[in-house]
Amino acid sequence: MKKLIFTLAVCLFALNGMAQKHDWAGFGRFAKENAQVTVRPDAVFMGNSITEGWAYQDPEFFKQNNFIGRGISGQTSAQMLCRFRPDVLAHKPKCVVIMAGTNDVAENNGAISHENILNNIISMVELAQANDIKVILCSVPPTSVFGWRRDLKPGPTIVELNKLIKAWADENKVYYLDYHSSLADEVLGLPKKWSNDTCHPNLECYRTVMEPMVCEALNKVLKTPKKKQYKPIPHTAK
Repeated sequence: MKKLIFTLAVCLFALNGMAQKHDWAGFGRFAKENAQVTVRPDAVFMGNSITEGWAYQDPEFFKQNNFIGRGISGQTSAQMLCRFRPDVLAHKPKCVVIMAGTNDVAENNGAISHENILNNIISMVELAQANDIKVILCSVPPTSVFGWRRDLKPGPTIVELNKLIKAWADENKVYYLDYHSSLADEVLGLPKKWSNDTCHPNLECYRTVMEPMVCEALNKVLKTPKKKQYKPIPHTAK
């Protein structure tokens, strides 16, 4: 049953991505939700289906910590950059957690160099910093196979892209959150216990690995007092 639910969720995200065809940047995806935000979020999570799936599978984590998810399935770094103002800056969060690059590697909008992917990410970081928003820059999570682009071999490509992102983050003193090293298996994908397709995390992966990591990062970056620290949701196997 869990596998069926996860598969249906992934299909839902894929269909959502297709629905954005005539709204290339996805401005309409969160227009209603953005209008309903009345409390300043502590963090906005900007990303693709991996971020969208996180908010979908574990809404409790976002609600408990005053986070909001702004992930859109299938999106590249260029699309995220286009909607960064309404989906992130407008909310004036304390911090933005940026995870971008998976769909650039998948060539969802055509081939793109690593340097141009990085440039899109840098632009998002600079926009956040110009608005006094702290930044956590995530590695591209591991993927050994794209179900929609089986002709590509993304594992090694993602490793090389992450080296570039980390080098820039280190040089510019931006917090780099290395999910990849904690998640990758021997073929540079997500292991079966954490994913049905080597690409999209399941609830166990979010709760046991990614949530503890991002909470630790946010507590450091925002210097959160001990009594108010962000916490992951404990995972209970079903």
